[in-house]
Amino acid sequence: MITLVIIAITALVSIIAFSKREILSSLMFNAYSVYNEKKYYRLFSYGLVHGGFSHLFFNMLTLFFFGRYAEEWFRAAWGQTGGNVLFAVMYVSAIAVSSVADLVKHRNNPNYNAVGASGAVSAVLFASVFFDPKMGIYMYFIPVPIPAFIFAPLYLVYCQWMARRNMDNIGHTAHFWGAVYGFVFPLVCRPSLIQHFLHSLGL
Repeated sequence: MITLVIIAITALVSIIAFSKREILSSLMFNAYSVYNEKKYYRLFSYGLVHGGFSHLFFNMLTLFFFGRYAEEWFRAAWGQTGGNVLFAVMYVSAIAVSSVADLVKHRNNPNYNAVGASGAVSAVLFASVFFDPKMGIYMYFIPVPIPAFIFAPLYLVYCQWMARRNMDNIGHTAHFWGAVYGFVFPLVCRPSLIQHFLHSLGL
């Protein structure tokens, strides 16, 4: 349910912003504005807007599949209300946490902007990996599922590699830190869950 609400709100704001440039400009992440002009809301609001329909579609599609699954695990661990609240807190906070590295790096660059919920979506994906490290994850053009415990480190290495190359407009650093945050978040909330993770791996 929380996942569907997030998707609905994000899709609505993003679609409106597609045709209203002033909304997009006011909500996007701009490190200079956050650091020097104290517009801290941009640490969160940029997760509501996207660079285009394909960007929005793939983020929300990933969130749709993994968000509902992660929600079930959160409710199983913390109950209906507690699970819903913690899942929502993780998602919203992941938007900000995933952008901290870029904030530090680009705080004096007024031309650096970012949009999209990718960091938070990565957090949801890796929270799912934490709870079910042996689940199968399908990748585009790969017909067989990849075990999550294999996919996860490969994903992190890829994000780091692409961030260093800096050859596209994708926020690979946000993807990396969002993923790390999503994996750690349940463990911070309840350290004893490490036993569940190790048991799920067969250790």
